[in-house]
Amino acid sequence: MIPPQLRVIAAVTILCLAATNSHADSAPRIAIIIDDLGYQLAAGQRAIALPGPVVCSILPGTPVAASLAKTAYERGKEVLLHLPLQAVADHPPEPEGITLDMSRQRFAETFTSALASVPHATGINSHRGSLLTQHPGHMRWLMEDILARDDLFFVDSYTTHQSVALQVASEEGVPAIKRDVFLDANPDRLATEFERLKTLARERGLAVAIGHPYPATLAFLEHEIPRLVEEGIQLVPLRELIEFP
Repeated sequence: MIPPQLRVIAAVTILCLAATNSHADSAPRIAIIIDDLGYQLAAGQRAIALPGPVVCSILPGTPVAASLAKTAYERGKEVLLHLPLQAVADHPPEPEGITLDMSRQRFAETFTSALASVPHATGINSHRGSLLTQHPGHMRWLMEDILARDDLFFVDSYTTHQSVALQVASEEGVPAIKRDVFLDANPDRLATEFERLKTLARERGLAVAIGHPYPATLAFLEHEIPRLVEEGIQLVPLRELIEFP
């Protein structure tokens, strides 16, 4: 018969080994989205060619949207519809943009048209939207339209701290996540923001970054993404970071 003291020691040892193995298997994970694709073919193709499962977010109704979406899909990259939503500041109108003054019917028609223009999209992320994402009613319309399609998720680009998009997504049962880091809002801080992304992933287990198809951003990621493995960080598709019902 095993003495009680030895049973306790054995149990503690097993728990410690399990915790160690669990920690080893749960490497920090990041997802990187390249937004604003669809206007320039060369920049879009370079973004698609980035190493690893970088996510390609494509603006609807743009000249090379369908072509880039098809290429990204064929190369195994995740494709998002980068849906233009009205911002607080005035911007030139985007194709298939959704605005606060739309009726429910017009809203749904625009969403349907935008989604059709980006084939193979498996999710939606907001473009601008600092005004619209503050409005629960319009966010509920958006989540209803997302739910009406099979297996779509939502990414809040989080251009305002007043966004209610994630809250409404949760209430409506839409799988969703928000952006943590903008890599290139200030081009001089690319390296700093990339380090912040990795730090967040180490602290929380996961983090999401958004960048844009600027030459400096693409060159930086071409160099830095292959080094993530050496640092024990996994670059993963967004779908792996989002909980589905």
